[in-house]
Amino acid sequence: MGRRRSTSPRRGRQLLPVPGTSCPAAGGVRGGLEPYGRVEFVATQASAGLAVEVRDLEKTFRVGWPRRERKPALRGVSFDVPRGAIFGLLGPNGAGKTTLLAILGTLLLPDRGQARVLGLDVVRDAARIRERINMAAGSSSFLWSLSCREVLDLAARSYGIGGRERASRLGRLLEQFELGPFAETPYNELSTGLKQRLALAKAFINDPELLILDEPTVGLDPDISVRIREQIAALRRARQITILLSTHYMREAEQLCDEVVFLRAGVVLARGEATSLKRQILAGDRIAMSVEGDWTGLERLPGVLVCQGAGSRVECTVDDARKRLPELLRHLIEQGAAVTDVSVAEPDLESVFIELLR
Repeated sequence: MGRRRSTSPRRGRQLLPVPGTSCPAAGGVRGGLEPYGRVEFVATQASAGLAVEVRDLEKTFRVGWPRRERKPALRGVSFDVPRGAIFGLLGPNGAGKTTLLAILGTLLLPDRGQARVLGLDVVRDAARIRERINMAAGSSSFLWSLSCREVLDLAARSYGIGGRERASRLGRLLEQFELGPFAETPYNELSTGLKQRLALAKAFINDPELLILDEPTVGLDPDISVRIREQIAALRRARQITILLSTHYMREAEQLCDEVVFLRAGVVLARGEATSLKRQILAGDRIAMSVEGDWTGLERLPGVLVCQGAGSRVECTVDDARKRLPELLRHLIEQGAAVTDVSVAEPDLESVFIELLR
């Protein structure tokens, strides 16, 4: 079966046509492509509820000079994203997150495998996909002399939005992202937080069905990061759009994402809801207690995985702290022991991340 390879900068990073216009060069390259990869999608009722479908996706770059070497960025990545979900892509630097988002955003061609966005193939239907998605990155940058209003106006024109509708969208987005007082401020005079809010506002100019966010809070102060996260969550609730979120901040992913996938060196290590991943990979919650008296027998109680003690300090790892803590306390009281302090520590995604990278 024929396949399209793209490893050089000239072929891999193609110029994108303005939405709503034709681009013979890009259309000529993509229009003649044969089916590629090892997996062909079959339309089913199940896939109708998916915003993104990825199957055995691979991408390799050629790097180095004078002897160019092959560097795999994605090695057989597969996953699905339900419509209306916030889906997190997590992993260390070099895991392949940005490459994957670029392919799903039709900025790069895959070497092998297949990907569909909103039911459309990322190679054959790239132009149609671009009309229905948008992207924002933590490293977004616009022409230094343009004001906030002009940046949004230019983005709206590129999507063919004109007249009263364009003016209406600009006003709504400036208000929604609290950019009204800075509407006429040049881009180079904005703070880092305002620049990031402008990038998010621009990403909503075409009312996208799928929003791709690559490190949206990178380099921001904590208070600004919190506000950006709140805006992302509020926008999902208000518009019911699907969001693909790449981030290094595990707390951000835990707060926002319905599901996450962990990547390392272009390979999927784990995928699922944050709660289930924490229990599967880290095997339980930790209950620490200060006990005066006999605490033996705790390790034999149901749901207790490990129990260790040093002096009066006892630490038990259990399958579910909310269910097991009352049972532990009841056992100690029946033994005549006094509990003077209790603390419960549930595993977090950062702990999962560290465990997966070991």
